[in-house]
Amino acid sequence: MTDAGQGRRRAPEALWPPRFEAAIFDFDGTIADTAAVWREVDLAFLGQRGLEFTDDYSRALSALGFEAGARYTIERFGLKERPEDICAEWNRMGRALYRTRVALRPGAEAYIRALRAAHVPCALATTNDPDVLDSMQRVDVSSLFDERVHSADVGAAKDVPTIYLEAARRLGVDPGRCLVFEDIVVGVLSARRAQMMTCGVLSGDPTQQVAELRRVSDLFLSDWRDIYLGGADAL
Repeated sequence: MTDAGQGRRRAPEALWPPRFEAAIFDFDGTIADTAAVWREVDLAFLGQRGLEFTDDYSRALSALGFEAGARYTIERFGLKERPEDICAEWNRMGRALYRTRVALRPGAEAYIRALRAAHVPCALATTNDPDVLDSMQRVDVSSLFDERVHSADVGAAKDVPTIYLEAARRLGVDPGRCLVFEDIVVGVLSARRAQMMTCGVLSGDPTQQVAELRRVSDLFLSDWRDIYLGGADAL
């Protein structure tokens, strides 16, 4: 076995071969390194209004969809703006940055495709906007997943398990047989309330609550390349 293969054995053994019937993936931070992109959006948005960016604001938004995030921002800063106008601004900035700058984290696509080749259906569960993700030139989200669920589809953020339950329903798999991959604590806790297995993923975001994420997750993954897929690595 190669040194690279030996290194990949650091991943939890339950991830390959899969000991679950379906997988549900978050996008931002989990399979794509987008923290710097959204920090740029937040700094520009707040800077234009003379407001200060803080890490706790970034963490709060990570669990909310665009509409809920806009309402939170209006309430937090006392803005006299409409949620739909803020959403449109975020959407416009997000599309511009995601178009050419966002790619999947190394090893993530190989793992998802290996799961599907092994007849383990995969869904995306994200608070991000469909228009933003569809703008990407380097990632075809629709071809990668069997199903995709956005917060806007279910009218709920990730502080409740609705989005994960809907993903499981669309995949036709009992929630207790699903594994949810997430990089935020609130998402993991919600998935666990739905009786789902969870895998926390190290995102590289300086605002990530790594110690807490490790504590509340059933499994923890530092790097997608740590999963040794054997012959499936060539997929």
